[in-house]
Amino acid sequence: MTHIGIISLSIIVLLFLIYSIFPTVIIRVCRLGITKKNKRNNGIALTFDDGPNPEYTIQLLDLLKKYEIKGSFFVVGSKVKNNPDIIKRMHEEGHTIGIHHFDHISSWILSPFQLSKQLSMTEKAIMECTHEKVTFYRPPWGHFNIFTKIASKKYKVIMWSDIFGDWKVETCRNDLLNQLRTTSTENSILLLHDCGETLGADKEAPRYMIEVLEIYLEETIKKGTQFITLKDL
Repeated sequence: MTHIGIISLSIIVLLFLIYSIFPTVIIRVCRLGITKKNKRNNGIALTFDDGPNPEYTIQLLDLLKKYEIKGSFFVVGSKVKNNPDIIKRMHEEGHTIGIHHFDHISSWILSPFQLSKQLSMTEKAIMECTHEKVTFYRPPWGHFNIFTKIASKKYKVIMWSDIFGDWKVETCRNDLLNQLRTTSTENSILLLHDCGETLGADKEAPRYMIEVLEIYLEETIKKGTQFITLKDL
């Protein structure tokens, strides 16, 4: 590579860092305008990303209904368009529904216009099902860019206190239950996934997650722990 080529590549890398990596690190470490823990209520907030999935999200909703628990779902807009009845059921059963982009794509590679479009399209898809204002947003992979704060200013940005790697079948089978058991029973925002169709995920992972989650719910409810939605924060 020529000297000019090295300089050009260095400039491109630096611009990418400034646009994407640095904002993500600063926002997450300094907790700028984001919520990572439940500060107002001692209950646990169960949150689920990447759905709706026509098989596993329905199973999950059945499980939550069985234990009379309300969860919070960060949904992918394109999947909302394909599965509107699932979103309507979520809403009717009292769950909270937030934005997780129209496509499961990182903010790191979205222009300001593209990011705004991802948000607005997902909000529109949700509202067509619920007829209610959308309040919450969680970017895929927790990635931000330098314009995210402006593009998402109308929403409450929710991160998590605990994440478990439940997008992998092996993790769900071997580690997930112990990880859940060792989380704090107060002020936690737990992140799980009800769809395994995203990059790096195992398609059947949600099936095992749901099996483990039922064991965890049975144990935790017996201890008197409350479960809340993000609307309760």
